[in-house]
Amino acid sequence: MPVTDRVYNFSAGPAVLPFPVLKKAQEELLCLPGVGASVMEVSHRSKAFEPIIEGAETNIRTLLNIPNNYSVLFLQGGALLQFAMIPTNLLNGKSANYAITGSWSKKAFSEANLIGNPKAVWDGKEFSYKRKPAAHELQFEPDAAYAYICSNETIEGIQYQEYPNTGNIPLICDSSSDFFCKPVDVSKFGLLYACAQKNVGPAGVTVVIIRDDLLERSGDRIPSLLNYKKIAEAKSMLNTPPCFAIYMVKLVTEWLLHDIGGLDKMYAINKEKAALLYEAIDHSNGFYKGHADKAYRSIMNVPFRLPSEELDKKFQDEAKKVGLTTLGGHRSVGGLRASIYNAMPREGVVKLCDFMDDFAQKNKS
Repeated sequence: MPVTDRVYNFSAGPAVLPFPVLKKAQEELLCLPGVGASVMEVSHRSKAFEPIIEGAETNIRTLLNIPNNYSVLFLQGGALLQFAMIPTNLLNGKSANYAITGSWSKKAFSEANLIGNPKAVWDGKEFSYKRKPAAHELQFEPDAAYAYICSNETIEGIQYQEYPNTGNIPLICDSSSDFFCKPVDVSKFGLLYACAQKNVGPAGVTVVIIRDDLLERSGDRIPSLLNYKKIAEAKSMLNTPPCFAIYMVKLVTEWLLHDIGGLDKMYAINKEKAALLYEAIDHSNGFYKGHADKAYRSIMNVPFRLPSEELDKKFQDEAKKVGLTTLGGHRSVGGLRASIYNAMPREGVVKLCDFMDDFAQKNKS
């Protein structure tokens, strides 16, 4: 298929990857330079793979300015496994506090309930998960093992503009859908994690950044592949890691560092793209209705609806014909959603906005 046949892919994940990254992966796929084999064929314990996993970690540390007392782990199992690993390793007989702000933090709380007795300190259900809690609405228990948040709810399209201050309670954050979208002060967190397939790389690897003192909470009776301390001691290679996915993370982080110029510049680009899309929604005289309250709108995931389900479907069908794809909302909520991750070029957002304006003019009753 020619490159010109590529569409603008607004999927929430697996999601669009930077074109230069795909090109480099294509060039190196059959034969990694100087190795004589594909990255998918080399041993994870070989000299060929060492600079890949070490380079990926170094790039992540550089982009986020990660302090030395944090470990960077490459795991499998996605966010769903982290929902269970976090309480398994960190509860130690205590409770934990969860802020339920949408579908994924709700799922994390549900999984933690299978392991311990977490407490929901805030639930946005009564607000239809249209916003995050204000600082005064979060009252954490002083003896909680940790406080858990989801920085960006992919389905509802709401994002923390400021992270909660939890004092001495370790703050745990699912950052799967806004990782690398902006600078973040890692020192505010005890553990920050992201499954890759939204903004970091392809599906198959999960990045976990954990403060080293929390590794000591991992007991000896936790199975090895669920044990943060053992994984850290083995430098993420207790077993065969997802080598190709880690290689792609290395390429994506190189793109962010060298092509984009770092997370401050990436953030500026992301804010501009989001502003264009929200302007198309807000200036439609109600034809398009966004889900999130304006103060909590995500710059990564933009859910919206049209006046009817029939128009929702017509919108997707016609958008697909002009190369704008994967605009359906999550199956649990319906409607429409445009995910505009780092790798979505500005041109794609502009084309979507132009299509939205044209579609609204033609379909207003």
